[in-house]
Amino acid sequence: MSTLALTLVLVAALCHAVWNLAAKRVRTDGYTFVWLYDLGSALLWAPLAILTLVLSGDGLSPALLLAPLVSGLLHIAYQLTLQTGYTRADLGVVYPVARGVGPVLSMAIAILVLGERPGAAAVVGAGVVVGGIVVVATGRSAAGRHGVRAGVAWGAATGVAIAAYTLWDSYSVATLGLPPIAYFVTSCSWQVVLMTPRLLRRHRGSLRPVLQRHWRDIALVSVLSPLAYVLVLEAMRTAPVSLVAPARESSIVVGSLLAWWLFREPDPWRRMLGAVIVLAGIVLIAV
Repeated sequence: MSTLALTLVLVAALCHAVWNLAAKRVRTDGYTFVWLYDLGSALLWAPLAILTLVLSGDGLSPALLLAPLVSGLLHIAYQLTLQTGYTRADLGVVYPVARGVGPVLSMAIAILVLGERPGAAAVVGAGVVVGGIVVVATGRSAAGRHGVRAGVAWGAATGVAIAAYTLWDSYSVATLGLPPIAYFVTSCSWQVVLMTPRLLRRHRGSLRPVLQRHWRDIALVSVLSPLAYVLVLEAMRTAPVSLVAPARESSIVVGSLLAWWLFREPDPWRRMLGAVIVLAGIVLIAV
């Protein structure tokens, strides 16, 4: 992995950890919250997407309309699963499990399906990442053992969604050659369109309360989530997904530390130890 690609991924990891802290603050009606920040992301980034298309001379192709549709479906599953996990368990459990399971699955599928061949150190690193997840998952939770089990379950489900959209998005930008920013904005737009019917049927009354109470969190996620995502897509254009996907998970260390500092979640030393072990695995994978 080049220095530029690694830098993009590490900056993305920091942005990712921060926006997840904002998402954790939202305890009610996660569906409306997700819809609002998807809408905010699409509106904020649309001008830049249009500008990049104009400057590059590219237009709206069938691939740029349909590939983001698949990505949008996968991202809806990811976002709603993650938000549900945050309402039912500690961030310090859900976040590292999700961010650890995702890259390990991504690497496994990239090897088995895409034919990528990382070195032996990367394979060992994947095992180390799993070990770090086990350390985190065997700690205490504010909700007791039930809370730990819930955190592991929702984190693992989120990780499966992460692996799915990571592999599809890598294929879209690397193989199909779709421009990352335009691809992301189109995907966000599809997410808004696909989620709107249910929003109008079941969540219309929560729009104003969620917006009034959490507008800062919505704004933060609308800016940082797309920024983190676009940086990773740019990195995927020059580096294999089996390296990019795990390296971005350095956000686990930052997220674990901030979860203890801001939310006073229990067992901080075990969670930090697990996060450091995961980071060690990431370093091995990126070698």
